[in-house]
Amino acid sequence: MGEPLRFDGKVVLVTGAGQGLGRQYAIQFAERGASVVVNDLGGSFKGEGQSTRAADKVVDEIRAKGGKAVANYDSVEFGEKLVETAIKEFGRIDIVINNAGILRDKSFARVSDLDWDLIQKVHLRGSFSVSRAAWPHMKKNNFGRIIMTSSVAGIFGNFGQANYSAAKLGLVGLSNTLAIEGRKYNITSNAVAPTAGSRLTETVMPPELVAALKPEFVAPLVLYLCHENTQESGSLFEVGGGWVAKLRWQRTVGAICREASTPMTPESVRDQWEKITDFSDSTNPTTSMETTKHLISVLGELDGFGQNSQPQRPPSSSGNGGIDVELAKSANVKPSTFEYTPKEAILYALSIGYTTRDEDHLKFLYEGSEDFSVVPSFSILPSQAGTAGLFTGGIPGLSVDVTKILHGEQYMELFKPFAPSGKLTSKARIVDVLDKGVGALIVINVDTFDEKNEKVAFNQSAIMVIGAGGFQGAKSSSELKPMIKAPTRAPDSSMAEKTSVDQAALYRLTGDRNPLHIDPSFAAMGGFKEPILHGMCSFGFATRHVLKKYANNDVSKIKAIKVRFSKPVLPGQTLQTDMWKDGNRIFFQCKVVENGSVCLSGAYIDLYEGATESQASSKGSSNMALKSDAVFKGMIEQLKGRKGVAKKINAVFVWEITQGGKKVAEWTADMKTGEGSVYEGTPKSGKADCTVVISDDDLVDLVTGKLNGQQAFMSGKMKLRGNIMLAQKLGELFKDQAKL
Repeated sequence: MGEPLRFDGKVVLVTGAGQGLGRQYAIQFAERGASVVVNDLGGSFKGEGQSTRAADKVVDEIRAKGGKAVANYDSVEFGEKLVETAIKEFGRIDIVINNAGILRDKSFARVSDLDWDLIQKVHLRGSFSVSRAAWPHMKKNNFGRIIMTSSVAGIFGNFGQANYSAAKLGLVGLSNTLAIEGRKYNITSNAVAPTAGSRLTETVMPPELVAALKPEFVAPLVLYLCHENTQESGSLFEVGGGWVAKLRWQRTVGAICREASTPMTPESVRDQWEKITDFSDSTNPTTSMETTKHLISVLGELDGFGQNSQPQRPPSSSGNGGIDVELAKSANVKPSTFEYTPKEAILYALSIGYTTRDEDHLKFLYEGSEDFSVVPSFSILPSQAGTAGLFTGGIPGLSVDVTKILHGEQYMELFKPFAPSGKLTSKARIVDVLDKGVGALIVINVDTFDEKNEKVAFNQSAIMVIGAGGFQGAKSSSELKPMIKAPTRAPDSSMAEKTSVDQAALYRLTGDRNPLHIDPSFAAMGGFKEPILHGMCSFGFATRHVLKKYANNDVSKIKAIKVRFSKPVLPGQTLQTDMWKDGNRIFFQCKVVENGSVCLSGAYIDLYEGATESQASSKGSSNMALKSDAVFKGMIEQLKGRKGVAKKINAVFVWEITQGGKKVAEWTADMKTGEGSVYEGTPKSGKADCTVVISDDDLVDLVTGKLNGQQAFMSGKMKLRGNIMLAQKLGELFKDQAKL
C-alpha cells in the first residue's frame, strides 16, 4: 500500500455537485485536502427552475467536517463565472470535473429542437465553456486535470436518448483533443462513463439497482485520475459498482477495394465485405496519425504516391527482416526541380537566425545589396525536395514508418555559390542501407545542377529509421562520408546565440513541414514532450557562425560541411558553436547552453584554399578571360560611328562584373565628355551616376536578349546603385547589339 492520495493546496471545481455523483466528488476531494467550488444551478433533472439550496447544502456538509468549500449557482453555459469564483475565493484552479447534466428523453421522431439544443448546451457546450475558462490558468500553473462525464448511452447508443447520446460521445472527442493539446503543459483530460444511482439514472433503472450502484463506487476513479502523480490522459473508462474498465477502439485489417489507377465501386466494397468486417486479426489505433500513415502506405502501394517513380513493392522474404538493400539501391527516383528567387533565399536566412541587428545583414537579407549572397547551407532545400517522395511514396525493398524517421548525419559540398535566383534540378539515389541494430541507416546522395547543367552542390543525408534494424546487413559503408572528431584542446573561438521560440515555426516555411516541429501531438508520438527544432536549422546556425568567424561572410569560401545530429534542441534555447581551426578545416561542435547537451557533433567545415583571393582578384591581375569583354569592346567600336549619342545619354555608367559572387572587372561608360568614351576601370571623373552590378554570364544574356532587363532587376541578377532611373538609357549603349 502506498501513501494516501492527497489534494492539499489544489482547487477543484465540480459542476452539478448538488446531488448524486457531483456531491460525492466534492465531498471526497474536500476530505483529502482540496478546496472545492460546488457548482449547481439547482434546477430539475430536465433543466427547469433554479435554486441555491442544493449547492449550499453540500458546502455546509463539507465545512461541517472542517473542509474548504464555496458555492456557485451559475449555469455551466457561463464557464467564466464558475472559474471566477475559484480564482476569487482560492486564487487558482487546478481540477475541473464536468459533471453537470440534464435529461430530455424522447424517441428520435419526437425530439424537438429545444430538446436537442438544451442537452447540447448543458452537456457539451457547458463542459467546453468551463474547461476553456480554466485552460489559461492551468497552462500558467503548468498543471491541470480535466474530467469529462460521458455515458454508455454515448458509447453504445440507447433508445430514446439520441440527443443525450450525441452529446456524451462528443465529450469523448473533446477530452481526447484536450489531452493532446494539454500534454506539454502537464494538463491531462480523461472521460468517464459512470453507472451510478442518481436522479438521471432512476428514470431508466429499477429502484433496487439505483440503490445498489452507489456514487461512492465511482468517485475514487475520478480522484485517482486527477492526482498530480497520475499521467493517464486521453482515455475513456467505464465505472460502476466498484468495477473499472478502460475502453479503446478496435479496427479490422480491412481491405483495399480498388486496383492501381482504377475507380472504386460499390461492387468492389461488396466483394470485400467479409474481409472488411473480420476482427480475427484486429488492431487498436490510438491516434489520427496512425490512420494517416496507413492511408499513405495504401496510396504508395497503389499509386506510387510521392515523387518516387516506383510503387512500393512487397517486402523481401529472403530472411533479412523485410529489407532488400540491393533493391533499395536500384530505386529509380525521378529528378526534382526547385525554383527560387531572392525571397526564398532571404526567408531561409531569416529562418536560421540572420537579423537586421547583424552588422552586414543586407548581404543576406536585401536583394538590392550590391553583394547579395545566398547562405551556403541553403543547399539543403533543393536536396530535400529531391528526396521528399522517397518516404511518402515508399522505397522499394524497404518499409518505412514516417513517424520513426530521424535525420542522423548530413554532408554538403558546394561547387560554386548559389545565384540570387534560379531553377535547380536534383537527382537523388540510395547508395546504401546499414544495419545499426536499433534502426536502419539509409544513405542518400543528391546531386544538384543549375540551368546550365553545371553541378552546384552535392548533399548526402543519413536517415535513421528507428526499429528497422536487425536485418543482418552491413554495419558500415565506404559511401558514407566519415565523421571526424574535434581537437581535444580548448576551442579557438566560440559564438553563442539564442534561438527564437518561433524558430521552428519559421524554419518549416522553407520547405520541411514535418509536424514533429510544430504539432505537440505528433512530437509526443516521437517521444518528445514538445515540438523540437529542425536539426538543419541548428546546422544553419552553426554554418553562419563559422562563415562569420573564419570566412568573413564570404560564401565562396565554403567548400564542404559535415555534421552528426546528436541531441534535440527546443525552440528558444541557446546554441553555442565551439570552433577549432586546422588549416583550411574548421572543426566545430554545437551545444545547448541551457542543459549542456551537444546537439551537433563530429562536425567540420572545409574552406576553399585562397578562394576569396583568386575569385576577388581583378581581371588584370589574374589574366581571366571574360565573355563580357566582347560586349564593351563592341560598345567602343559603335561609339565611333554614332554622333550625338553621348549628349542624348549625358550620364556616367559603371559596370561591376562578377563571377561567383565576386567582382572580377569594372568598366566605365562616360557619356558626359565629348562623344563619349568606354574604358576599363573606375570613372576618371571619380563618380558614377549609375552603377550596374551583374555577372559576366548574365550581362551577355542581357545584351543578346536571352534575359529580360526588368526580370533581371526584380530577381536580383542585376543590381543598380545611384540614379536607377538612368538605367532606362542603357538600351542606347547596346542598341546595335541587342535591346535591354
